[in-house]
Amino acid sequence: MIKRVLGAILAKAGYAVIKNQGRHMQDGLFTVHNDHFRDDPAFRAAYKRGVLASMGVDPAFEWRVHVALWAASTAIQAPGDFVECGVNAGFISSAIMHHLRWESINRRFLLIDTFNGPVLQQFSDAEVEQGRLKLAEASLRSGAYVTDMVRVSRNFSEWPNAVVVPGEVPQVLSKLDVGAVAFLHIDMNCAFPERAAREHFWERISPRGIVLRDDYAYFGHEEQAEEMDKAAVALGTKILSLPTGQGLIVKH
Repeated sequence: MIKRVLGAILAKAGYAVIKNQGRHMQDGLFTVHNDHFRDDPAFRAAYKRGVLASMGVDPAFEWRVHVALWAASTAIQAPGDFVECGVNAGFISSAIMHHLRWESINRRFLLIDTFNGPVLQQFSDAEVEQGRLKLAEASLRSGAYVTDMVRVSRNFSEWPNAVVVPGEVPQVLSKLDVGAVAFLHIDMNCAFPERAAREHFWERISPRGIVLRDDYAYFGHEEQAEEMDKAAVALGTKILSLPTGQGLIVKH
């Protein structure tokens, strides 16, 4: 029924919908456009490695991973290390390192996380009102956050240049020895540590380096989006809003 209604609306707007092509509904994204990247063997292998990091749990966010792989593959042309703030099971970072054959690349991938779930005291009043704190507490109770450091270390052990950094942002950032950064992925589900990570790393991002924000346009993360937009204006740049919920910055 929904497909018929959507087809009628698109037809009136002048769009032709070809049957059995490009119908993608996943992770809050519904599109009739072509999702042929899902059939790419390299993508399938990278996504499979992400599922392995999650011990078989598939969050069904293939288009988000597709964006992350594109961003990382583009950022590898810029000098510097890769950094992820908000690792959890390591789905995205594992997919990226598998895709880029990270063991053959002479760079570090810094993987920063509390590995104990979000820091609940860091949520702002606005985020509490939006239900972000309750959601984080529920996720902690359900075991959605990985706290087993043996599991984390084992997952990343195939890449000698993957550096697991346990600790809270921003406190742990001052302890890092980081020069140039080519790729920064931020996914901490809370405005305060995400702002701290951006402020700490922005000057280190190389020209043509990429910042990928996971929750920029995601439903329920309006507080983070507002903070990110203000920061982007102050830095003289703009964030590309993606229908996956992500936000993308290419540093000029």
